Amino acid sequence: MKTCYYLGWFNDFFPTHLADALSRDVTDRQSLVIVSSDPGSAEVNGVTELSWLQESEILFQHYHMINYERDQAEAKHLLKEASVIFLLGGDTVKQNQFIHEYDLIQSIQQSDAIVLGSSAGAINMSSSWLCSPNMGYDVTTSTIFQGVALNDFSVLSHFDLEQHMHVVKQELASFSEEISIYLSNKDCALRVQGDQIDIFGNVYLYSNRNMTKLPETKSFATDSPPPL
Repeated sequence: MKTCYYLGWFNDFFPTHLADALSRDVTDRQSLVIVSSDPGSAEVNGVTELSWLQESEILFQHYHMINYERDQAEAKHLLKEASVIFLLGGDTVKQNQFIHEYDLIQSIQQSDAIVLGSSAGAINMSSSWLCSPNMGYDVTTSTIFQGVALNDFSVLSHFDLEQHMHVVKQELASFSEEISIYLSNKDCALRVQGDQIDIFGNVYLYSNRNMTKLPETKSFATDSPPPL
């Protein structure tokens, strides 16, 4: 049963409840495979995202970055063997193009690894998502992008909902009739394991033009005990 974490962005580190959940889930800590959000730049190295894991004492024996410096066959092998896959935040479009260009979707879907994505990475874990000029993307027309499709919904992550909720509602209204959309801002996350969905922080569900703020999960069971 695949476990996925759709993360927002964290001003400091993971909240305690989220860190505890991740610590319980991530029992295999052999290999962390990071998928770049700007694969042409060596400067995009996940330092911030890795600091969240380090602060939570979730450390790995091996760390691997997937970008254009890694050939496609090796990238697929690393994903197959990964304990955890982490799609970085940053440039959503560049990351999406890279995932399709390197044909990584099936490799991520079929991997036994826990999959994390922050901001852009969480969006690209979606089944599909709307790339719109009214939502900060440097494009001229709105386009639906296909994501990794780890779950059958869309995600809008790390967007200034408090200031732009009216824009979000208007821009995603038609799309919300086609697919459920989970919206989150900073310091929040969505954990999905099978049919179970756990909420950390301020997360909203936009479906059939109806916006609902979801209650936070206070307690839940994981498949495995915490690591020793």
